[in-house]
Amino acid sequence: MKRLSLLVISFLVSSIIFAASYKNNTYQKLAEEYTKKAQNALDAGDYLLAEDYAKKAEENAVLSEAFIKKMLAKSDADSVMKDASKRLDYAKSINADKNFPMAYTAAQKSYASAQDAYNAEDYMTASAYAKQVMEELAEIKEITPLPKYYVVRPWAETKDCYWNISGRPYVYNNPLLWENLYQANKSNMPKPNDPNLIMPGMKMEIPSITGEYREGVYSPSKKYDGYAPAETK
Repeated sequence: MKRLSLLVISFLVSSIIFAASYKNNTYQKLAEEYTKKAQNALDAGDYLLAEDYAKKAEENAVLSEAFIKKMLAKSDADSVMKDASKRLDYAKSINADKNFPMAYTAAQKSYASAQDAYNAEDYMTASAYAKQVMEELAEIKEITPLPKYYVVRPWAETKDCYWNISGRPYVYNNPLLWENLYQANKSNMPKPNDPNLIMPGMKMEIPSITGEYREGVYSPSKKYDGYAPAETK
């Protein structure tokens, strides 16, 4: 009995020292107190009481270890969620919600799940969802929005017509889509039924056709990414 108690107490003392290197908490303090009581009872020859105190010390040492792990997980979740929140704010600031809607929406959902898990004190799951936010927003970048309007220039200079304008990268990158331009602008044409008659100086709207974000008037001094359907971004 004495040998068993000594082994239990020795194990508990080493466990408590290990826990102390992380955090001093209530469970650990109780484990230390019960360990001392167990040692005192052992020295007094009261082996049954010593074993009882040793078991209580062991129970609190286990609780202390669980508490420490939980606090470390919380600390990690705090850090990762802070990074995820900053990344979402940055994504919003560069219009990722408009230019990369699928990635941004997915990241928002992941962050909401991280918050739910955190509130439920499931810190490991919260960290996993927060890291997922970072992955989902890893490819976003700041881009110049595609133009929403184009001012028609003289044919001799630019060969402006619906077909040619539609084929330009910053419009639809495909001349076959010219009717989207025509339908959106024919009411402003001198002869609405004649798509060939567009006049220099006409401010032409470039409607979004696949959810792509557009703003402002086309400027040759700006560098635009070529049009691509929003689903592929």
